[in-house]
Amino acid sequence: MTTNSRRAGAEAGGCPIHQPGRQQDLAPNGCPISPRAAAFDPFDRPYQLDPAEALRWSREQEPVFYSPRLGYWVVSRYDDIKAIFRDNITFSPSIALEKITPASKEAQAVLERYDYGMNRTLVNEDEPAHMARRRELLEAFSPEALEAHAPMVRRLVREKLDAIVDRGRADLVDEMFWEVPLTVALHFLGVPEEDMEQLRRFSVAHTLNTWGRPSPEQQVEVAEGVGKFWQYSGEVLVKMQRQTRGKGWMYDMIEKNRQKPDVVTDNYLHSMMMAIIVAAHETTALATANAFRQLLSRPAVWDELCDNPELIPAAAEECLRHSGSVVAWRRRATREVAVGGVTIPEDGKILMVTASGNHDPSHFENPDELDIYRDNAVDHLTFGYGSHQCMGKNLGRMEMRIFLEEFTRRLPHLELEEQEFTFLPNTSFRGPEALWVRWDPAKNPERQDPAVRTAQRDFAVGAPSRQDIARTMVVAKVQAAADGVLQIALEDPRGRRVPAWSPGSHVDLIMGDYVRKYSLCGETDDPYWLQVAVLREEAGRGGSAWIHEHFEPGMTLRLRGPKNHFRLDESAQHYVLIAGGIGITPIIAMADRLRRLGKSYELHYAGRSRSSMAFIERLERDHGESLQLYPKDEGRRLDLAGLLAEPREATLLYACGPERLLTALEGGTAHWPEGSLHVEHFTAEGALLDPENEHAFEVELTDSELTVEVPPERTLLQVLRTAGIDVPSDCEEGLCGSCQVEVVEGEVDHRDKVLTAAERASQDRLMSCCSRARGRKLVLAL
Repeated sequence: MTTNSRRAGAEAGGCPIHQPGRQQDLAPNGCPISPRAAAFDPFDRPYQLDPAEALRWSREQEPVFYSPRLGYWVVSRYDDIKAIFRDNITFSPSIALEKITPASKEAQAVLERYDYGMNRTLVNEDEPAHMARRRELLEAFSPEALEAHAPMVRRLVREKLDAIVDRGRADLVDEMFWEVPLTVALHFLGVPEEDMEQLRRFSVAHTLNTWGRPSPEQQVEVAEGVGKFWQYSGEVLVKMQRQTRGKGWMYDMIEKNRQKPDVVTDNYLHSMMMAIIVAAHETTALATANAFRQLLSRPAVWDELCDNPELIPAAAEECLRHSGSVVAWRRRATREVAVGGVTIPEDGKILMVTASGNHDPSHFENPDELDIYRDNAVDHLTFGYGSHQCMGKNLGRMEMRIFLEEFTRRLPHLELEEQEFTFLPNTSFRGPEALWVRWDPAKNPERQDPAVRTAQRDFAVGAPSRQDIARTMVVAKVQAAADGVLQIALEDPRGRRVPAWSPGSHVDLIMGDYVRKYSLCGETDDPYWLQVAVLREEAGRGGSAWIHEHFEPGMTLRLRGPKNHFRLDESAQHYVLIAGGIGITPIIAMADRLRRLGKSYELHYAGRSRSSMAFIERLERDHGESLQLYPKDEGRRLDLAGLLAEPREATLLYACGPERLLTALEGGTAHWPEGSLHVEHFTAEGALLDPENEHAFEVELTDSELTVEVPPERTLLQVLRTAGIDVPSDCEEGLCGSCQVEVVEGEVDHRDKVLTAAERASQDRLMSCCSRARGRKLVLAL
């Protein structure tokens, strides 16, 4: 279960790092500065090569620290960064474009000579001005509007690939990754395509000027480039203003300037002209180069993507998480505030290293692995979050997907050359300056089949759907685990290791029209098998019967996951594990884990008869002293009232089984401390949409400062996605909890099987896939 996420300002501040007897410098809050914090410098080689790895020590030991070399508070964990993004009143974005290295007098004189006056843009603007302007600019970024740009993006990528396809070697950054996103950005804005190479130099200068540490001599040179960029963008803007009609986002803004000059001011137009060229161009160019580097450095993953192009949206998203182009953002504390238990003083400058948050194991399992099947990659922080989330995120996604689709189809034999990668030194943007690849033109598929050149696959605009992320598996073994229960082992068709998983995880088996969820019940350290147990349910919907009748070694199927919405908290002193019937599947994996950890636990397992209860031999062998069996036909009954009569200190209960068992447990633990009971449901009864009996309601989104209408025939989750709000989801039946959002105001009609009675009564969260408003309005923290 997830917890209330508005925590940044609520935690008590303190001094988490202190070494008695050691002389230490003090941070602005009076706390000692640790040696590693004192040594941290984002311009050193480790951070420049891999920001997430450079801050591994921080994520593990000191997630919020003061860097005296930088003069910033550095935040490295996912939850803390997201909490800062959510509160743009306490954490002002006003310093987002401030020069991280103050300009020298000579450089400042150069900028003044060009009348450089870049001021506020969407990136660094405070409320209420920020949202007033953002609302005026949003229309061009809707999925429908962006869809119109796809043919142009496809044409540009194809033309560039045509030029090199028979060459056999190329630097992809120089040949296309830089130029295509720039051309797309100019088309989107409505700017002429002249002076492409000069624009390229301009954007590099802007990056160094804002986020780099140029030498005094370089500062003057950079300032010249920035000044010319400002001057050029102003000249182009004047030309566009003289035209009565034109197509492109800047023409829309020019019209808004005429209609609402107090909202979209002249200086704002000029500043946005320059900023958007950089934002729409550079971030996508670098992200694409990062993605190709990571995928091609893993040939097996690249081959899998070539074989399964439907995974391209998921692969692009995972690359944005694993190695995104935006690695950090900055904020200023408008008051004294605690972040991650550390007090940051008023006016304290904050560097949120999103690349580090994207590798936080508390949110992403196996975070350092590039897993194109990862089902929560969309949670990444590369686009930011909330009202300052990147408006152009879906345009960037579109470009990356088209690049990948064209290359995997036309050059599946592409290889990464041995090379030393270099990066433009700065704190916030990252991508290789060159990406050399090679291939054998004689193996180009289109030489045998010319139709390959144009046999494109298109993808819907927006975040990838978890429902589309599935891998091929082979049935390795099928055996009886009990009467009516089959134990099935699945393996990778190429003999590779299966994904790592943790107790409580499940997978979705996709078999034609059947999609069924089953908990993993094998050994978590078995690197080559995923195992499930399937009870044949005669009164079910047919899926379990089909498995019992058709599964045999050698057959292939599709699988989503592993996913874990029933995660074991390993911090308790004692555990009570309760299983009813086939509900033993997640519980046995938890028992195995607790035994390995040396934890205190007891396992209560009830069923109709010993012959119908799976894994009894294994349980008696591995958990005999902790095991209590309750076969009904032997007259043994699980006495829940007696078991739960007295709450136990530092004890957690985990249970899975029939609904009547889980309902009894929820009632029987009402007097236990909140959060003691954790259960997993199998059915979604009462959670599904019934349009004839629903009513429409309004939803205000405080973080995005938007208001949307949810009609009777649509779920809240569907409406949020249409509005461009990326909310993760999985089951979409109210069973898993992955689509939980925070409620600020309003009464909720809860329909999920995730929240406890106390959590429902608190009215501070809901599952967006199924729950609705009891009244006419909800206010959500999104």
